[in-house]
Amino acid sequence: MASISSGHTNAMNAKPKRKLDFMKKFTIELVKRVGKFLLKNFREDYRLLSLRGVAKEVVTKYDKMSDKMIVKGLSKKFPSYNIITEESGFINKDSDFTWFVDSLDGSSNFAVGNPFFSVSIALLHLNKPIFGVAYAPFLKELFIAEEGKGTLLNEERLHVSRIEKLKESYLLSCEGGEKDNIRISRINAKLHPRVKDLRKLGSAAIESAWVSCGRVEAYITTKINPWDVAAGVIFVTEAEGKVTDFNGKPWKPVKDDFVFSNGKIHDKILRLIENDRR
Repeated sequence: MASISSGHTNAMNAKPKRKLDFMKKFTIELVKRVGKFLLKNFREDYRLLSLRGVAKEVVTKYDKMSDKMIVKGLSKKFPSYNIITEESGFINKDSDFTWFVDSLDGSSNFAVGNPFFSVSIALLHLNKPIFGVAYAPFLKELFIAEEGKGTLLNEERLHVSRIEKLKESYLLSCEGGEKDNIRISRINAKLHPRVKDLRKLGSAAIESAWVSCGRVEAYITTKINPWDVAAGVIFVTEAEGKVTDFNGKPWKPVKDDFVFSNGKIHDKILRLIENDRR
């Protein structure tokens, strides 16, 4: 992405704290508004219940409608910032600031009446998350994280789990953007016998957020798109957890394999899946 223009620099440097506070407030209001829209239509459109093809290819009209709501809102308030979403692609404004948006994370869950779906937005500067917000409307859970200020769940400060042993750990895993389940099944076969339990929720934002609040010790995902987990990255890191690719390198906003963990079992997981790197 290009260098910040003088306009972008002035916008962020003149009154950076007030600017960031305004962006957070607007983003929180936006995800809540979209979440309310999704919840209103949840389990109401029974035509969706027939969408049981390849799970990763399920896209509902509600994905597109919520995407339009978010893109319209962000473009109006922050016209000089880039936006990248699953539905709209990359809207390039030649900025070092980029909104990463998943307007309906857990589309297949939503389609079949499963309440584990969410709306997530993260703002990145030079590919590093500044803050992230995710809202799971059915669960009434709002996750917020800001660089250097920690992670909150409904205004309660979060910290990752302190569990150090794999045999006491709960893990989440998901095939992310891969079209088949073979590779993640092979990875799961290595992990499951060594941990307390291994589960899948079907919403990357929720799964990564659950690491930040200590409900699970780790989340492993393959070929995940960056808009799915950009908010989750800052949730986990600001809750004093760790996020890397399968080679132990820091997260970058690319489609890749990643481990989100409490940090204490991170290296143990990487050693178990070292032969599954790509």
